[in-house]
Amino acid sequence: MALETSPESPAPVRQIANAIAGWIDRLGAVWVEGQIAQVNRRPGMQTVFLTLRDAVADISVPVTCSRIMFDGLNPPLVEGASVVVHAKPSYYANRGSLSLQAREIRTVGLGELLARLERRRQLLAAEGLFAAELKRRLPFLPGTVGLVTAPNSAAERDVLENARRRWPAVRFQVGYAAMQGPRSAEEVIGALQRLDKDPEVDVIVIARGGGSVEDLLPFSDEALIRAVYAATTPVVSAIGHEPDSPLLDLVADVRASTPTDAAKIVVPDVGEELRLVATARERLRGTLAGWLQREQLALDALRSRPVLADPASLVEGRLEEVALLRDRARRCLTHQLDRAADEIAHQRARARALSPLETLRRGYAVVQDAEGHVLASVAGASKGTELSIRVADGRIHATATSTTSTTSTEESDG
Repeated sequence: MALETSPESPAPVRQIANAIAGWIDRLGAVWVEGQIAQVNRRPGMQTVFLTLRDAVADISVPVTCSRIMFDGLNPPLVEGASVVVHAKPSYYANRGSLSLQAREIRTVGLGELLARLERRRQLLAAEGLFAAELKRRLPFLPGTVGLVTAPNSAAERDVLENARRRWPAVRFQVGYAAMQGPRSAEEVIGALQRLDKDPEVDVIVIARGGGSVEDLLPFSDEALIRAVYAATTPVVSAIGHEPDSPLLDLVADVRASTPTDAAKIVVPDVGEELRLVATARERLRGTLAGWLQREQLALDALRSRPVLADPASLVEGRLEEVALLRDRARRCLTHQLDRAADEIAHQRARARALSPLETLRRGYAVVQDAEGHVLASVAGASKGTELSIRVADGRIHATATSTTSTTSTEESDG
């Protein structure tokens, strides 16, 4: 039942705390799966205090169990162990804290643990996190290599020493994290994300030495797998030895069998590269020498031909042909010019025959009055009219004294 409260009649803290305790008490016992993050055995107390952490999320809850139950577990319970707890939620009203009162604790066996890992692998594979087409190529010579490992560990020494032995100029950016225990996955994720954000880091190596399946369990953590999948920088997994196969190996871009193998993968061997460069140089020299020799032989063969031995022979053979063609061209052009000249003369004569000036040269004249009008009849030239007579070579200025009509003359003649 919900408590009826209001600003005028609020409920005291004890009532709210007791109500919460009553609600939680009605939940009953539940089975909970997680990892033991902390074990606290206080001297003289019959209760052992545990911290149970979620395998994926950063969530934990306190658990209490009797010392007799805790001591009777086989194998003994240690931090980092995966367990299944049958417990009843309990709310301690005096402190306002929630805890689980363990009634039974079962350590997850190796067979069951492997079965759960297999189910997790299948689910993640179905999502496409392990797809081969998502794997990225490692850079040939990374400027900076990111390394996620435990501080002062053998894996760190193996990676750094072997990488620098192969390529002395290689640079490392190390992100330290716990590589075992309940907080291992969380710290590895944090170090991975920090290195992934660094623009100078070209490849990231996650390295750890060998161990049991329980020791390598953090590297099959779902949150870590998804963090590696989301990383933009290529990731190399170097966990354990050759037989070890955590899920990190499947999502990483490259899997190294050991930390030493990871050092061989991320950087080339300077000695081997120098040998390859020397071999390539010799091959280039041999190829170039062979090509020059073939070209020289081809040139010698061309120069030995008569046409190249005496190039003027080709020109001399064509000189007479060019001279004949030139003469023919001159004759053809002369004939065309002669015909064109005759045609021009004929056209000029025709044009001159049609010219009014030719008519004047034959003895005709053009008579105009003072205003420039051409007179075609004697009617326009009365006595005393000033006249301008156009002849072939000039003009004659005259004054009309009289006019005679051609009709009257013909009549008088008749």
